[in-house]
Amino acid sequence: MTRVWNKSDWRAKPRVQMPDYPDRDKLEAVEARLSKYPPLVFAGESRRLRAELAKVARGEAFLLQGGDCAESFAEFSADSIRETFKVMLQMAVVLTYGAKVPVVKVGRMAGQFAKPRSAPTETVGGVELPSYRGDIINELEFTPESRMPDPEKMLRAYTQAAASLNLLRAFSTGGFADIHRVHSWTTGFAETDKAERYRELSNRISSALDFMTAAGVSSDRMSTMSVVDFYTSHEALLLEYEEALTRVDSTTGQTIAGSGHMIWIGDRTRQPDGAHVEFCRGVINPIGLKCGPTMTAEDLKTLMAKLNPENDPGRLTLIARFGSGKVGDNLTRLIETVKEEGANVVWSCDPMHGNTIKSATGYKTRPFDMVLSEVREFFAVHREQGTIPGGVHFEMTGQDVTECTGGVRDVTEEDLSDRYHTACDPRLNASQSLELAFLVAEELSDRREMHRAAS
Repeated sequence: MTRVWNKSDWRAKPRVQMPDYPDRDKLEAVEARLSKYPPLVFAGESRRLRAELAKVARGEAFLLQGGDCAESFAEFSADSIRETFKVMLQMAVVLTYGAKVPVVKVGRMAGQFAKPRSAPTETVGGVELPSYRGDIINELEFTPESRMPDPEKMLRAYTQAAASLNLLRAFSTGGFADIHRVHSWTTGFAETDKAERYRELSNRISSALDFMTAAGVSSDRMSTMSVVDFYTSHEALLLEYEEALTRVDSTTGQTIAGSGHMIWIGDRTRQPDGAHVEFCRGVINPIGLKCGPTMTAEDLKTLMAKLNPENDPGRLTLIARFGSGKVGDNLTRLIETVKEEGANVVWSCDPMHGNTIKSATGYKTRPFDMVLSEVREFFAVHREQGTIPGGVHFEMTGQDVTECTGGVRDVTEEDLSDRYHTACDPRLNASQSLELAFLVAEELSDRREMHRAAS
């Protein structure tokens, strides 16, 4: 690193989007307990993810990152984990076929408990209380007691994250991820009347799988056809939790954030001299950096130098989140900055956070067409710049929710109240997520054909 680093150094830096715990003794007791717990992930796993992301940076793989806006204690269940994992596998198969490269699968899971908020307080019926900041900090119920930050919630978050990881590892290696099974689920989606445009691609994938089976490529439990690598990620927002789970790798002496394979810095917490950047610069995990419209060229240069001083491919993922219609100018100037610095980065598109609107019925939502538009603008800019569109980053769920409008099932604003379950931001449901994967696969296929024609 550029200078000696200690996992507690962030405490001397300006901090934003973090709670002030009223009971400091209780907080310190929780931190002490967490610091003795086993890490949730291990250094070798994060190094392997960095190597896979280095392939993404070179255009030899594609990144799919997705999952909950904010994980909930109340909604936690094996079924919800399974359904989100299932949809991500389906999306990965479709994207692999379109890109003709491996897909690196990273869930917003097993740690995505804290959320930044646009204001520190909210007012309801003339009563002002602290904002809800995620189940790891306080509770959604609008009462003074529920909104009081409670450090013991970190212990419950750890337990839920450990259980989630245990189940995800079992699903990844126990036969659930068999590619033939996964595609059979996708075939059902493509056979619906409104999904007719995706049927041809689905049939081509089926033919390719049939050919592999006929050629003797097995799908036994030890085969690459039935075992997948699946990683976890979250925004490293609550730094007391992150520091308590930070460990030193016994084989290399390197420091790892043991809370998740990949962590990211949000658009609200990316101050170059702030606490979050200070913490993240010292751990070996792959780091994501959200880049919104206010990101300046100078800040980006400083952040790249701090977070990836050795310019290692796979270390830093720039996650663009501008909003539909705003990608052209913003992404172009940031790409030019990266080129000027000669920086090795992964470019990923988050088309969710810049496209949140309030519906006429009062619900926050994200129109599917706006999400898709931002993805297409992202690919178009990279085509113009001759750079690599490395991945996509979605807030999504495997549940049949009605939170984002549009898609083949045509969720309307009037439908939002039917199954609106998110505690924070609206998520794509299973059908919308898979439809988006088909549309991104078309972009990837077109890009591949253009490269082939150019060569």
